[in-house]
Amino acid sequence: MRHLFSWSFALIATSALAQSSPGTTSTNTSALTVEMIMQDPKDWIGTSPTNPFWSDDSQTLYFNWNPEKTKSDSLYKVTFTRPARSNALVPSKPVKVSPAERSALPTAPIEAYNRTRTQRLFDRQGDLFWIDVKTGRIRQLTNTVETESDPVFSGDEQRVIFRRSENLFSINLSTGELNQLTDFRSGTKKAEPKLTDEEKFLKQDQLKLSSILKERKEKKDEGERITKANKPKRAKEIYLDDKRLFNPQVSPDGRFITYRLAKNPTGAKTAQVPNYVTESGYTEDIPARTKVGAPLATHEFFIYDVAKDTVRLVPVKDIPGISDKPAYLTTSATSKADTSKKMRSVVVNGPMWSDDGKLCVVVVRSLDNKDRWIMRFDPETLKLSILDRQHDDAWIGGPNIGGLNAPGTMNFLADNQTIWFQSEADGYSHIYTVNVLTGEKKQLTKGKFEVQQVVLSKDKTHFFMQTNEVHPGEQHYYRMSVNGGERVRLTTMTGANEVTLSPDETRMAIRYSASTQPWELYVGVVSPQSTVNSKSKTAVASAPIKLTESLTDAFKKYSWREPTLVTIPSRDGQQIYARLYKPQRPSGKSVVFVHGAGYLQNAHKWWSQYFREYMFHNLLADKGYTVLDIDYRASSGYGRDWRTGIYRFMGGKDLEDHIDAAKWLVQTQGVDANRIGIYGGSYGGFITLMAMFTTPDVFKAGAALRPVTDWAAYNHPYTANILNEPQNDSLSYRRSSPIYFAEGLKGHLLICHGMVDVNVHYQDTVRLLQRLIELRKENWEVASYPVEDHGFVEPTSWMDEYKRILKLFEERL
Repeated sequence: MRHLFSWSFALIATSALAQSSPGTTSTNTSALTVEMIMQDPKDWIGTSPTNPFWSDDSQTLYFNWNPEKTKSDSLYKVTFTRPARSNALVPSKPVKVSPAERSALPTAPIEAYNRTRTQRLFDRQGDLFWIDVKTGRIRQLTNTVETESDPVFSGDEQRVIFRRSENLFSINLSTGELNQLTDFRSGTKKAEPKLTDEEKFLKQDQLKLSSILKERKEKKDEGERITKANKPKRAKEIYLDDKRLFNPQVSPDGRFITYRLAKNPTGAKTAQVPNYVTESGYTEDIPARTKVGAPLATHEFFIYDVAKDTVRLVPVKDIPGISDKPAYLTTSATSKADTSKKMRSVVVNGPMWSDDGKLCVVVVRSLDNKDRWIMRFDPETLKLSILDRQHDDAWIGGPNIGGLNAPGTMNFLADNQTIWFQSEADGYSHIYTVNVLTGEKKQLTKGKFEVQQVVLSKDKTHFFMQTNEVHPGEQHYYRMSVNGGERVRLTTMTGANEVTLSPDETRMAIRYSASTQPWELYVGVVSPQSTVNSKSKTAVASAPIKLTESLTDAFKKYSWREPTLVTIPSRDGQQIYARLYKPQRPSGKSVVFVHGAGYLQNAHKWWSQYFREYMFHNLLADKGYTVLDIDYRASSGYGRDWRTGIYRFMGGKDLEDHIDAAKWLVQTQGVDANRIGIYGGSYGGFITLMAMFTTPDVFKAGAALRPVTDWAAYNHPYTANILNEPQNDSLSYRRSSPIYFAEGLKGHLLICHGMVDVNVHYQDTVRLLQRLIELRKENWEVASYPVEDHGFVEPTSWMDEYKRILKLFEERL
């Protein structure tokens, strides 16, 4: 019987595991072992550059890097020169930035420019600074022990608006005058004590009886009146009571201040994760999160009219569709929800003002995440007028669409009347515009691809954007007019091109990777419009220049496989994108890997975030395994319908995609149907359990890592989108949770879980273990990792986990 706990410090004999199976000798010059590929990536692979940002004059590129393999990354820089009579771009070698220079640097450019982009604001170590973009001259605006943050220019650009603690302040750039704009206070305002009728009578009677008391009171009242009349005008006291303050903003003309208040629910129980291995020697609890279906915070949107010194609540009851009942409540026979027509809770994000300060837009999101409204807002009348409504019976999502506390990517164009935004209205995240005055709407991009990043050019004449239109597994950077039309491609390297534009928009810092190559940093030139190839719609430019070399010699010794990107037909006629690792000498054995996160993408042409798994798949292929990694239903990169294909049934179409993939392996790759294994972590662990429990004849062995076993125990933001709430849609939870199907286990199952996992709690695994014990199942084992959270950190934990996975497949397949 193999259901005893196998702790991560229990030793496994590994000498046999490091050798290739007979007949599967690799042609690589360096044989892979689990110890090799699961060691500290910094020492074994190298450290890729991250977080690139430009100097304000666009002449220097900064980035984090660690070629020296120190304990943490350092800041590096590359400077650029352009030789006389040449258009060539000449970069220096990367140089480490000294601590003194680093502490004096402005923070990375953010959208805190003035309208002509000649000045910029930033905060550093809790103080505010102003910088002249052209000369680099810096002026410190504050030097206090308190923290100042979020600086922006006022509408007339004469003052800087910023946040200190809960409140908004302004600094006059000419005089240095500091003004407090809001007076938000925690708690409740203490009310004047009220007199009883008896006390009122006694007081009035005493004043009538004593002329001295009456005279003294009149003098006191007159003094208070004079003091009040001479008191400088201050911001109105606004008490927050027991609510949290979000996003206070000042209108461009300074008249209105908008803010949102959220009230935490009562009775929402927070789960505690016990931590057994601690410095104190005692078991300590880690506060984690609530579970799905717990009461949610309520939100209200307010406006403070400074001129009238009044605070008003913005009403939302008239928003079109706010009382619409979610579709699942009308179709679910098992629903226990209240079917009365009542207003759904919403969150108001924003506002966003036009540059001239005349128009204002907010984004409203329903808490059930089935509606997003973009609305014009009139702060004078509090009127909300709809500009766009995106509804989904499942849930609103996709690149740049935003969330409950984020409005999504959008802004005003140069005419100060038109906003651009992204929507999945046609099934893919595309760019749209709408005129705030007329309501005229236009779709600017269209096709079966996603617009994944967008930046409006500084002159507001065109967009820079990243899309996957060449291939779902490729990312390129484009330029397009704000009126739509043809997109001009600015990147050419096959894989992923993550671009950071220089402030003058003439250069691109490109973090680039390919399937077999980790991320490196390149620089390219943004070609002028006149150099565009009219046939290919690609900018004619010199090849990008590589700036970094991060890989170790040890990593380079192995000839890493480039996975073959294939498409697999599903039973409902859709095409499943997948990565296929082919062994030189197939043994008939196969392993299917299930990526995590649900809507994440892994069948692509760039360096996977699952780089350990990528290396492990090379090791398996060396041993004769055919390895497949699919972007199953709900994976990102394929649009709305693919993402929401798991709505109300996780373990439905997503699992069917894996079953269809296993069938494809047998039919096309010569795989033995009785020698297929499956493994994955988090959502991948969940799918592994569903596969082993509900389709036990397809997979002979499975490794479920940090798996969700019961979705009713997971968090609200993720789970409620897909399965609604357990108290309202119990059927969805019942059919989606592996713990209810454990009796179906036939093959051999390995479960691995970190014991201080604050995401998928270790309790999930413990509850499943008890279920397996009561079912008298003996074909399973569990490995517990006492110091690991959801994502493992320690190399020894990674090694132990993957030795066990390899041992499972070697013994059972």
